[in-house]
Amino acid sequence: MKILDDEKKIKILFVLGGCIITAIIYISIFTIDVDNDNSREKIGFIILGDINEPGWNGSHYNGIKSACDELGLELLVRDHVTENNGECPAAAKELIEQGAKIIFLASFTYAEETEPLMKKYPQISFISTSAISEVKNLTSCFAKMYQGRYMAGVLAGMRTKSNVIGYVAAYPNSEVCRGINAFTFGLHRVNPNAKVVVMWTYDWENPTLEANHAKRLIEERGADVLTYHQDDDATCRVAESYGLDFIAYNAILEGYSDHYLASIICCWDIYYKDILRRYLKGELVALRNTWIGAREGIIELTHYSDLVTPKMITVINSVKNELAFSNNLIFYNEIYDNQGNLRCGKDQVLTEQELLSNIDWLAKGVEVLE
Repeated sequence: MKILDDEKKIKILFVLGGCIITAIIYISIFTIDVDNDNSREKIGFIILGDINEPGWNGSHYNGIKSACDELGLELLVRDHVTENNGECPAAAKELIEQGAKIIFLASFTYAEETEPLMKKYPQISFISTSAISEVKNLTSCFAKMYQGRYMAGVLAGMRTKSNVIGYVAAYPNSEVCRGINAFTFGLHRVNPNAKVVVMWTYDWENPTLEANHAKRLIEERGADVLTYHQDDDATCRVAESYGLDFIAYNAILEGYSDHYLASIICCWDIYYKDILRRYLKGELVALRNTWIGAREGIIELTHYSDLVTPKMITVINSVKNELAFSNNLIFYNEIYDNQGNLRCGKDQVLTEQELLSNIDWLAKGVEVLE
């Protein structure tokens, strides 16, 4: 009887062992099939410059990469895609063929030149950083970087001695003009006698021209604080060489002196995570425009140098708190442009749609150096 019991035990162990081995093989095959099927949702991302460079390109890439990693999504990237020559539509088509169901267009004119492709692929969601195009499957999403510009203007107004701020800027489009105007309003909040002098490069990244413009702003107009709306930090290098203050944009810089006052940054990982979660929930279908800012905690003026005193930081933090609780702080009440035209009436506020697409003017207190 004992021998039969032992035989039964051996048979049971044999069967159990076989089941375990079968389960391991099944799990291994299933895992391999998942990887081979590329079952993770694919996210397309197109950008103008090099994703490894600090500034607009690197900050956006790092943000979307972090968001995709956290959400378990696969990121497909095309960088060095120049504007207005057919490269963006071609890159978008490649991403669609590789399985991307949503594509981020991370430069101002990408959406406009990609409109025919969007209409050809209505099942694909497109996200643009500008609001100059209207297609059913396109959503305009952006961060309220102008809030960071406003805080930077406050800082510049407290630091300047010459009352001239030099501003090297790419294009006179809504995005750039919106930022210059907000900067000027922040400047005048603490220093109504100061002015902003702008020079256009008509290029997102042209370090040689940017450097020449920065030198002219210093030598010809007496600017003693500089900032910029470009994809690189050429303006900072010039200001540093003259021993003058500067405020960086979209990057945390290294290797500079205390004249590097601070950086305007966006927490792009939070921004992309917000959009991607909406996409995964199917909420983008009915959403035409969306942008987030200080209220959501993604806009910062940060990395202050020792030249920025505790008193100055207190003032800036107070402004930041106001921005977090009010949408009417910056583009509100009577606003005149630098040609004397009324752009916003008493007790009125510019709408988000106007801010996104209709800012083709510069505020009173802004000059352009040709």
